[in-house]
Amino acid sequence: MSSGQAMILILGGHLIDPAAGIDAPKDIVLKDGRVAEIANPGKTTLSKARHNADVQIVQIVDASGLTVAPGLVDIHVHLREPGQGHKETIATGTAAAAAGGFTSVAAMPNTVPANDSPEITRWMQAPERAASVRVFPIGAATRALKGEVLNDYAALKAAGVVAVTDDGHPILKDSIMREVLINATRNGLSVIQHAEDTRMTGGCSMNAGPTAFRLGLRGMPPEAEYGLVERDIGLVSELAGNGKGKPGTQPHLHVAHTSTAQAVAAVRQARRNGLRVTCEVAPHHFLLTEEHIGAYDTNAKMNPPLRSAADRDAMIQGILDGVVDAIATDHAPHASHEKEVEFERAPNGITGLETALGLCLRWLHGEWKMPLGRVLSLLSAQPAALLGLKGRGTLTVGSYADVVIFNPKQEWAFHAKDSRSKSKNTPFDGWTMQGKVRWTISEGRVVFQA
Repeated sequence: MSSGQAMILILGGHLIDPAAGIDAPKDIVLKDGRVAEIANPGKTTLSKARHNADVQIVQIVDASGLTVAPGLVDIHVHLREPGQGHKETIATGTAAAAAGGFTSVAAMPNTVPANDSPEITRWMQAPERAASVRVFPIGAATRALKGEVLNDYAALKAAGVVAVTDDGHPILKDSIMREVLINATRNGLSVIQHAEDTRMTGGCSMNAGPTAFRLGLRGMPPEAEYGLVERDIGLVSELAGNGKGKPGTQPHLHVAHTSTAQAVAAVRQARRNGLRVTCEVAPHHFLLTEEHIGAYDTNAKMNPPLRSAADRDAMIQGILDGVVDAIATDHAPHASHEKEVEFERAPNGITGLETALGLCLRWLHGEWKMPLGRVLSLLSAQPAALLGLKGRGTLTVGSYADVVIFNPKQEWAFHAKDSRSKSKNTPFDGWTMQGKVRWTISEGRVVFQA
């Protein structure tokens, strides 16, 4: 290595990199925002030269007894800017992401105004936003999220958009969804669908079922989700020639925040049929049920809503058997005064960036015995691959120096009042987590240290 260059040396940690197939003690050298070297303990070039005065080491990270892994990738967050800075800003949202071990976040377009132009896309990525980690904007599929007129996908992609969606709003018209799939495929973009047939959910505030009946609330039927998933899969099948289309010509449909057993079953069958259909599940949908609403707790109100125990169990099974491709938080901050109202009037959404890893490690790994590498893959390599984020979700030489270092055995309690998010709307306040983040490094910068 040449002298006089600033570097970070991570010593003594146990590297788990699912994408590279590494699960072993390794030392890592980070240089100029990239992974420069990986070697057995004490064997890196920098380890041998660390006492050389010409070598400038910005920081030596002692990771003894800790797990070192690729920085986590969340493909579904709401950072609220532009337009709703009282809920969250890009600066505060990405600070929360860093505290949770995330080094890349994909920001949904339902901002004010909606991110339907290259100008807004570039504004979100500007240095003035003071992001702690890398923000990948997702563009609006249709103008102003109205589901009518398609945006210029080529221009959006050139500005930095990594996928298109009308998240927060479904694309209901068959003809429009078909056009979205065709044009996104032509431009090499994935289509993320918020699967909710709003013709069936108007005025509803939770899942349809006995709990809604007991609370006197109108419920969203499960078919409002899975019916639209099945419609979309039918369109993908038609456009892909029933799964026989050439590689690269098939549309990629990604189902956001999947919450019903039937939707997971539809995705499973689509994959068996050779279609490019993927899905994500949020921690709240594999841990909580409609019963957690309790006495009208608005911090347990989100869309899609918390479902039945059977749906929750189907999410767990889908994760364990590999149908679910990614864990995504659907981080959706709201100001306290917005949540402290009657249940039906409260906005949907909860925060999730600081709790995802701890919940996954405690439950998926600790309780349900999912191998640690598979859990980390769902939080890093797989979501990065879904959106084509090259150099993310892995720590191979040459990849971005995105690293999370955590104690996999340490239990800790999450307290909303201590959150780095601007909002505190979470049903996980006071929950015991497992796996305390000690360092988060984004593109070679230490952005969080506990």
